[in-house]
Amino acid sequence: MEKIFGKTEGLRKSDLRRLSNLYRRRLPPERVLTPELAHTLAGLSQEIHRPVALLLDRGGRVVRVGVGDAKDLPIPEGAKAERRLSGFRLLHTHLAPGGLSRPDLSVLFLHRLDSLAALDVEGGEPTTLHLAFLSPPKALEEDWRLLPPKPYFQYLDLDLRAEVEALEEELSRQARVRELQDGSGERAILVGVDTGEGPEAEAGLAELAELTRTAGGVPVGRVLVYRSALDPRYLVGLGKLEELKSLAYHENAATLIFGLELSPAQAREIERVTGLKVLDRTQLILDIFALHAKTPEAQAQVELAQLRYLLPRLVGKGKEMSRLGGGIGTRGPGETKLEVDRRRLLERIAHLSRRLEEYARRREEARRQRKRRGVPLLAVVGYTNAGKTTLLQALARGGEPGEDKLFATLRPLTRRGFLPGVGEVLFTDTVGFIRKMPEELLTAFRATLEEVREADLLVHVLDASEEGALERYRVVEALLQDLHVEAPRVLALAKADRAAPYDLAYLRERLGGVPVSAVKGTGLKELREALAEALLASGVRPQAWAQYT
Repeated sequence: MEKIFGKTEGLRKSDLRRLSNLYRRRLPPERVLTPELAHTLAGLSQEIHRPVALLLDRGGRVVRVGVGDAKDLPIPEGAKAERRLSGFRLLHTHLAPGGLSRPDLSVLFLHRLDSLAALDVEGGEPTTLHLAFLSPPKALEEDWRLLPPKPYFQYLDLDLRAEVEALEEELSRQARVRELQDGSGERAILVGVDTGEGPEAEAGLAELAELTRTAGGVPVGRVLVYRSALDPRYLVGLGKLEELKSLAYHENAATLIFGLELSPAQAREIERVTGLKVLDRTQLILDIFALHAKTPEAQAQVELAQLRYLLPRLVGKGKEMSRLGGGIGTRGPGETKLEVDRRRLLERIAHLSRRLEEYARRREEARRQRKRRGVPLLAVVGYTNAGKTTLLQALARGGEPGEDKLFATLRPLTRRGFLPGVGEVLFTDTVGFIRKMPEELLTAFRATLEEVREADLLVHVLDASEEGALERYRVVEALLQDLHVEAPRVLALAKADRAAPYDLAYLRERLGGVPVSAVKGTGLKELREALAEALLASGVRPQAWAQYT
């Protein structure tokens, strides 16, 4: 006997057998229902005193039978395949008049059903049919289209297949228009959560948009959710998830990106409810690191961070573990490494840890040789995309060109330079910092960050043209304090040519620092003099020939 879903408690075996026989039914693909099926469903519902629901595919075959309302019949996962709609339609009975309820229509929308039909039953006979389809995603329009309720026999000649084909064509047309407008990047809805932070939460959401663009995504919607306490299961609440699903539908987005780190259970529940790919801020940053990791050391560091993050999330093979289609959140170790058993995964983590220890030993040996030579080391630190690499290139007259991207530099880029009155020095670039830096990254890049601890002087690069520059300065200083960095600092107010004069004056009044534009070459002489003065004040001895430069 085929399985019957839903509220089957208390039903007799004969009732279950008759319900199971519904699996043998087949409707013409172009018909909503037939008179025979309408009377069969009405009679069954009357006898068992419960609604009956059928899930049918596009061929008219019954794939699931349930007892209860539309929400009681589970829809198979992965139903959409390559179509815009799921390829399934749902037909169920109502024992009381009232039409399609909000929960009914939510099932239609959340599962992208081809159609949803409700058949009223009175005295064991079929009466009124209520029919609904999804609406094409247009601004200020409902998510569904309700047809007028009519006696069921008046819908017998409706061409269901033509309705579905027309809807899918319109969905496809709108998707092509949006792709021409935004390019082929993965469209995503960004979700920030404000639990009382106020402006900081808004800044975090803006930063999440920049992270998304750096990862190759297209942020098409931003939602800041205000909550006094986080929902332990859905983070922002079930009602808000339905709103996000609706927004994603209208914006043709397939991904939700949250500004907070999600627990494994939260990620699974949100994906189950919305049917969308779900990422959190940590996954997004790890993905960017994987995108920019070019050297063997950087690649090993990123893979180790990703595996440590994903290890507690390897529960079964749910939707969150089957993203074979590519896109944001899939770079790095890949599906083959993520779906191995836990023992092999731990072995891989141990192997990567040993490799990074070897890299750390080599780096320590290079530091000892540098110290024997007596060449001062200046570490360039700062918030991500503050202009560190561009400034290093200008100071050292060499190195790689900077990029207007977050986390474009993952490995210490060391170049030789000269400072007046000091002589030869080494400038080293470092990984950019960011607010709420994922712990996995700090752990994986421990060896790289040792360069910061061992530096004789830090060049703190602050983007003076960025709104919220003061807050970014505090974030970097707090992270340096957490890393127990005690080296003296010189503040470089980068991109001074793009900063408003009032903002630049305000930063200088609050923080001091040297205004500089690495692109235009202004302020570099003053910055070199400030660096030399700070080195000499810290006890660095100048090279003999440099005293006369």
